[in-house]
Amino acid sequence: MTDQTPAPLVRNVADRHRYEILVAGESGGFTAYRDRGAQRVFYHTKIHEAFSGRGLASQLVREALDDVRAAGKRVVPVCPYVKAFLSKHEEFADITDAVTPEILQWLDAELK
Repeated sequence: MTDQTPAPLVRNVADRHRYEILVAGESGGFTAYRDRGAQRVFYHTKIHEAFSGRGLASQLVREALDDVRAAGKRVVPVCPYVKAFLSKHEEFADITDAVTPEILQWLDAELK
C-alpha cells in the first residue's frame, strides 16, 4: 500500500506577508516577514500543533529562503527559528544580513 498524500507545498502569500506550508491542502504553519528594501526580515515562524514533529518548519524555511534568493533579496533572521536554521545551513550565508538595533526598531514600528 502506498501513501497517496501529496507532498507539503510552500507558497508565498505576499498580501499576508508570509510563507505558508500546506499539508493536503490544510495550513500546517507559516513564517512571517516584512520587506525592508532589498531585505526580507523574518520575525516569526509557527507550525500548528497538529503538524509538529514532521520536519515542516525546516522545509518551510528552506523553501522560503530559496525564494528570497531567487527574488534577489537578502534575509534578516529576527525569528529565532530562522536564525537557528541559518546557523546550520551555511549555503544561505551569502544572502544573510545581521539583525541590528535599527532593523528591530523599524520592525517594531512596521508591526504596530
